[in-house]
This record gives sequence, structure tokens and C-alpha cells, in this order.
Amino acid sequence: MSGDWQQAVIDFLGRPDSHGGAAVKRIDTHAASVFLAGDRALKIKRAVKFPFLDFSTLEKRKAACEAELEVNKPFAPAIYRRVAAITRADGGLAIDGGGEPVEWAVEMRRFDESQTLDRLADAIDDTLADALGRAVAKAHAAAPRGAGFADELDAIVAQNDAELRAVPALFPTAHVIALSGATRTALRRARALLEDRERRGFVRRCHGDLHLGNIALIDGAPVLFDAIEFDPKLATGDVLYDLAFLLMDLIERGLNRAANIVFNRYLTATRHEDNLDALALLPLFLSVRAAIRAKVTAARAERSGDAAEAEQDARGYFALARQLIAPVKPRLIAIGGLSGTGKSVLARALAPDIGPAPGAVVLRSDVERKALLGAEESERLPASAYTPALTARVYAAIADQARRVLTAGHSAIADAVFADPRERAAIRQAAGASAFAGLFLTAATALRLARVGGRSGDASDATAEVARAQEQYDLGALDWTLVDASATPQDTLEKAREVLRP
Repeated sequence: MSGDWQQAVIDFLGRPDSHGGAAVKRIDTHAASVFLAGDRALKIKRAVKFPFLDFSTLEKRKAACEAELEVNKPFAPAIYRRVAAITRADGGLAIDGGGEPVEWAVEMRRFDESQTLDRLADAIDDTLADALGRAVAKAHAAAPRGAGFADELDAIVAQNDAELRAVPALFPTAHVIALSGATRTALRRARALLEDRERRGFVRRCHGDLHLGNIALIDGAPVLFDAIEFDPKLATGDVLYDLAFLLMDLIERGLNRAANIVFNRYLTATRHEDNLDALALLPLFLSVRAAIRAKVTAARAERSGDAAEAEQDARGYFALARQLIAPVKPRLIAIGGLSGTGKSVLARALAPDIGPAPGAVVLRSDVERKALLGAEESERLPASAYTPALTARVYAAIADQARRVLTAGHSAIADAVFADPRERAAIRQAAGASAFAGLFLTAATALRLARVGGRSGDASDATAEVARAQEQYDLGALDWTLVDASATPQDTLEKAREVLRP
């Protein structure tokens, strides 16, 4: 179909009478036009051809619509409905008419476009961030296996280098050379791990474009949509590379706490300890994602009416790419204390600050115990789940996980009571040659009882009776730093930061 005919289709879909009289809102991108009318959205592919996609013929656009439906329906079954024909008969156009198809459209359920998370970024609280981590983990679990990611990543790195060098006004050549050198070195070191992860099934046909603008809040839950459909190779990658796009987007917006919560929830929800070893790949993945955004944003600046803002954004992404690939020494922080002293609150608050990005992995004994027993986090366990033998297994698992995280070059926070000197010695030993800090929180019994009594929906099973019984513990010689946690969580956080400051 000629460009004139596609313009006729665009004009037709832009009229209210084509949608039963409903007002129409049109949204254009470089490759598609979306028409929002009533409770329906119709998306057509524009008759364009780029190096990375080809929608130049009707047959190719139909295939792209079918691929978009096939790829996205598993992510968002409530949004994606079908592929509809735009037909011509007696000189007129119709949606699903009886004539010849002249265009194809993906029909979707319309949702409130103001509810995409790029627009709601400042409202991403801990609960929504946790739900985001769960949603991505669920999507990856259902994604089909793929192959060839190491070679594809090598090609992406080469493309980034060439395209960043082409814009020296935004990206100084010396800085591009340094970034590309660091990236290639990281990729060379990661090659064997990438290929091993592919053999183990961690390379999958993922979303591929997982930034906040492609996640919508629908009925209170985050829904992933608009996954890459035009090039399966671009959407196939290590699951942590897919996650890295979302983490990078949050970090770039200064939403470090949300990024850390998404990251930790994903690791907990997947329960693949291989992902702890693969944290060695995360600086590379995050940096490559930021570099891609830098070059794409620079290209947008050339077409934008507000080039200055787009150029500033492009420089910001480039600076972030350089920052994320820079090495950061990992550290292990252990937070102990009796129930009700605020260990988990402090661990969550500290984690985003402990590099490398997106912050420390939080290893919590309460969560590990539930996982070992196959229980839900908020499910209350019987007393039989707290035998010395099982508790020893929990602490051993945390120490082993901490070792794996540190070996991968990442930081960890171990959150447990650590009442027994042997437990404290074991977690210190897990740090190996990495920096270690042990904090032991203290608070009066009455305050601990009040805090324990105010919990709900938490992984901890500690009751007032348990908290009282802990007063009889023989803690032995405490060589960790004592932190008075009697005041507000913010006060405790500031004290902890002071202790941990280099």
C-alpha cells in the first residue's frame, strides 16, 4: 500500500465516526500510530524502514502486528486482544469490514495512559517496587529459552561505540574510547559466564524494552506491555540484562531505593542462587543499557523541538554508563540485634547506599527460613521450625550466599539476630578479603515488645513472648559496633551511616 493510502487509513482512524462517535486521541512514534477511542486502542505500524526494523510492506506490517500480539499477550493478557483488519470496499474504509485488507492493527484494551510508571515515577513506593520485582520475575519464569546472547551483546557494544563516537559534541571521543575499552574488557571477562548461563537456561526471549514507560499500573498492579516484537534477537538475552533496563531507568531518575527493592525482590522471587554468581555481570549490563539510552536520546535530540533538553538527557545517560561500569569494592555488612531492634528496617534503608549499583543484596534470616521450608514469607511457622538444627542451616545458608555475592564483586547485608558468637564469627569469615562491618542494634525491652506487637504481614515470626525470652540470651563477647536503636528509624540509619563511613 502506498504512503498515500496509509495516510488515508490514519485519517480514517483519527475520526470519531470511525469509533462510534467516541473522541479520538492519537499518539505517534517513529514506527507506529496509536488511536485511543473509548475503551479501545488500535495500533498500526507506520510504513517505514530502519536498519533495525522493516515495516515497508503490508505483508510485513501484518506479520509485525501478529508478532506483537504473540509476544505481548503473555506479559499483558488483559491488554492485548487481537489483530484487526482495516478494509476497503466501495471506496470507503472500515474496521473489520468485508472488503480487501489495506492495513492491519493491533487491538488493545485502552488503559489510562497517565498510569504508565514513567509518569508515576515519583509515586513508586516500597510496595509498588516490590510488586515490580515480582512481576518481572514472573514474566521471566514464563519466557521461552533463547540462544546467541553473548554474540549479540558483543554486536551491541560495537554499535554503541560507533554511534556514540558519531556525536562528539555530546560524547567526548576520549570518554567514549575509555567507556568502550572498559566495556569490552568486562565483556571479555564475562564471556564464559554468559555462555554457561545460556546453557543453564537463563537466556530467554524476554521483554527487551523494559523501561518505566512500558509498564502500566492497571487495577493497582504493574503490567508489562509493548515488548520488542520486530527483532527476536534484540529481545533475547540474559534475564538479568532484561532486568537491568528497569534498574538503570530507576537509578537514572534518582529512585535508588526503589531500584534496590526491585532488585532484591527479583532475587528472592526467583530463588536461583546462580543469579548471585551472575551479579558479576550486572555492572556490564547496567552500563550497556545506559549507553543505549544515551545514543537513542541523542538521535531523538536531532528530531526534537526541544533539542537542548534531549541533549542534556543524553549526556546524563552517558555519564551514568561510565559510572556504572567503574569498579566498586564489595563489602559485607552484618546487622544483628534482638527482635524489635529494627534490623530489617535498617538493612532496607542502608542497602541502596552500598555499591555497586543498585545497592547491596539483603540476606534476611526470616526470609531464608521460610524459603528453606517452602513457606510464604508472611506465613507463620510452628515452633518446630525454630530448632537449633534448622537455625544452623539458616545461618549457614546466609553465610554461603554472602560469599557468593562477594565473589561476584557485589555487596551484601546479612540481617539476623546473630546472638551466638559462633554465628557472628561465621558471617565475618564469609567476608574473606572483602571489607566487613558488624553492627549490633540495642533497644529497651519495652520498646522492642511494642515494635514486635505492631508488625503485620512481615516475614518475622517473633512474638512478645519470643522477644522477652531473648533477654536471657548469653551474647558472649560482642566485638561488633553497638548502635542504640531506641529512637526513630532515621536516627538509627544516620548512626549506622556514621559507623560505616570510610
